[in-house]
Amino acid sequence: MQRKLILPAEVKTCATCSYWDGERKVDAELQVVVVDESVTGECLVRESPCPGTQDVRDANGEECFWETLAPDEPVAEDGEIQPAPLRTGTGS
Repeated sequence: MQRKLILPAEVKTCATCSYWDGERKVDAELQVVVVDESVTGECLVRESPCPGTQDVRDANGEECFWETLAPDEPVAEDGEIQPAPLRTGTGS
């Protein structure tokens, strides 16, 4: 049985990056990412395979475009995207 790792979403590893395409689960309430210890995915920026636990600071001297998994839009508990709240005021 594979060991599972629980990573806070703000920890800069490949598995917590929005550009990493690998098998993971994200708990939106707790803001944690759960991956198998040895899972490998693809970095969509570099178009190359990389382990989910790779620290982005160890990107072989290449600049990494790590981006948090935080959703751009609010998501309801049922997974439906919610419209952004209306802004009020003059904007000045």
